[in-house]
Amino acid sequence: MRTAYLDCFSGVSGDMLLGALLDVGLPEAVLHEAVAALQLDGVTLEISRPVVQGFAATRVQVHVPCHDHDHHHAHRHLAEITALLDRAGLNPAVRARALAVFTRLAEAEAVVHGTTPDRIHFHEVGADDALVDIVGTVAGLAWLGVERLVCSPLPLASGWVACAHGEVPLPAPAVCRLLAGVPVYGEDLRQELVTPTGAALVRELAAGFGPLPPLRLERTGYGAGMRERSDGRPNLLRLLLGQSMEVAEAQRVEVLETHLDDWNPEFWPYLSDRLMASGALDVCLVPMHMKKGRPGFLLRVITAAAASQQLIQILLAETTAIGLRRRSEERVTLPRATVTVPTPWGPLAAKRVQTPDGPVLTPEYEACRAVAERHRVPLQAVYAAVRCVDGDR
Repeated sequence: MRTAYLDCFSGVSGDMLLGALLDVGLPEAVLHEAVAALQLDGVTLEISRPVVQGFAATRVQVHVPCHDHDHHHAHRHLAEITALLDRAGLNPAVRARALAVFTRLAEAEAVVHGTTPDRIHFHEVGADDALVDIVGTVAGLAWLGVERLVCSPLPLASGWVACAHGEVPLPAPAVCRLLAGVPVYGEDLRQELVTPTGAALVRELAAGFGPLPPLRLERTGYGAGMRERSDGRPNLLRLLLGQSMEVAEAQRVEVLETHLDDWNPEFWPYLSDRLMASGALDVCLVPMHMKKGRPGFLLRVITAAAASQQLIQILLAETTAIGLRRRSEERVTLPRATVTVPTPWGPLAAKRVQTPDGPVLTPEYEACRAVAERHRVPLQAVYAAVRCVDGDR
């Protein structure tokens, strides 16, 4: 799955999103076509490649012609924006997602101002530059083939910002409403970091918020904001693009351990089976020398957190341990799936592991053992038959 990750260490805005998309490989022509489709009189794009605090980035500035007393471009209802998108020559999927962004924003603004979405006047967010930001971002993600967008937790600063309603506190009320349920954190900065346009885009388009998901990284791009941060940090949005490396297994595991010096190891096969049947991901018994030179064992169990308590009870009941250690660890695993492969003795279950160099078939011991016993053939011959099957099957 093509996955994009927004690293919003300095917030997010519509123009920063456009810049990041161009910097990661979106052709400028795609963005110009989206602007042309909107049929906005006199609107043009200025694309530059600044170096921000030592980072090469891309900046997009939307130029809108000045109109004296022109309230049409600054005050649009949702119905006007819907009509504008309907008559634009946009891909239907792009139009639908762009409208979903505006609808989400209208609902947030309606709650903030105590009215209904259809009566909301979009001010800054309904202006031509915001239309370009929203439609351009949706079109850019579609062209890049992004199937899943994930966003980092968002930084929220304090202070005040001027808008059509006058001075409003930061984060803007609409931003707070849009980000309900989203992980955020405070920045000691009196400057807007997350704009309503940026908040609406990530809230509607992102499939989730959190740390960088497992992926095979292909490209990285930086979108530059229009203003400099007052604390000297780079005002950039980082976009990471790659192929998803999602796996079914938990990436955060618990490790249970205990030392045994007075336990009968003949019980190990039974204990091992019980632990695996009760949710353990892996178990091992390691011989070692303990205090006073006595031989003993290190018993280790790896499990998902949900099964740890039951496994602890089994360990304390089935061994002579009077205590154990538990800790949380991170692990990295390759994607895997159970498949059925053809062999001279009929279909056989195996494990297909997706390695960086391609898929590899791994025999399953129990399945191979059953075939070897039933057909009276060497176990290693069954293993060899599985390994010679094309891993892409």
